[in-house]
Formats: sequence, C-alpha cells, structure tokens
Amino acid sequence: MSWIVANMKWIMVVSGGLTCTMVYAAIAPQEALHSTFGESIEGPVAEIVVRNWGGLITLIGAMLIYGAYHAQGRPMLLTVAALSKLVFIGLTLTYGSQFLGQQVSVAIAIDSLMVILFVCYLLSVRGRTVVS
Repeated sequence: MSWIVANMKWIMVVSGGLTCTMVYAAIAPQEALHSTFGESIEGPVAEIVVRNWGGLITLIGAMLIYGAYHAQGRPMLLTVAALSKLVFIGLTLTYGSQFLGQQVSVAIAIDSLMVILFVCYLLSVRGRTVVS
C-alpha cells in the first residue's frame, strides 16, 4: 500500500480527469445516457436530472484533482468520492443489471478500482498527518 500512498497525487489526477468526463451528461444528456446505458429517457425532468447528475459527478472529479495538489483535504475528498462511486455502483447493480452489457460495465469496473485505491490510501494514512 506504500505504492498507493506515494502515488496518490497522480492516482487522484487520473481518477479526477476520468470522472470529469461526465461533463458530457451535463452538456448532452440524452447522448450520454445512450452511450452509458444504451437507452435514454425523455422529457424536461429527465433533462434536469441527467444534467444535474453529470454536473455533480464532474464536481467530484474536480474535487479529486484539487485534492491531488492539496493533501490536507484528501481524506475528506477521497471519502466523498468513494461513497459517491459506491452509491452509483450499488444502484446500478441493484436496479440496473439489464444495462451491464453496456458501457456502464466499464464505468463500474473503473469506479470499483478507484474505490479500492482510495480506501487503501485512507487506511494507510489513518491517524497520520498527510503531506504532499
């Protein structure tokens, strides 16, 4: 786990960059839903909810990039990001198993890897002062 601690800055930059790609859902919600889940939903509420979803995910990505350069905030930022990703994974596996043949499976795999890395880091630095 010392490798993870030593490289957390770059892990967070890459994870944040990948997470920020969901800005696509804020800009083109129907296309993002179709490319991720193979389906889309219509109507003004769908536009609001999907754009908001994309915006919030993008903010998580931006937080990860910020935390890469501000080590003091990493524990809280990584906890929020991991929980957010776990909610997405859990909801998709619980209610969206029919979509697992779509691109969402790749997102689940990548998010799961990120959660594992974040948790390993958090366990490694627990009780210590974190420095860049």
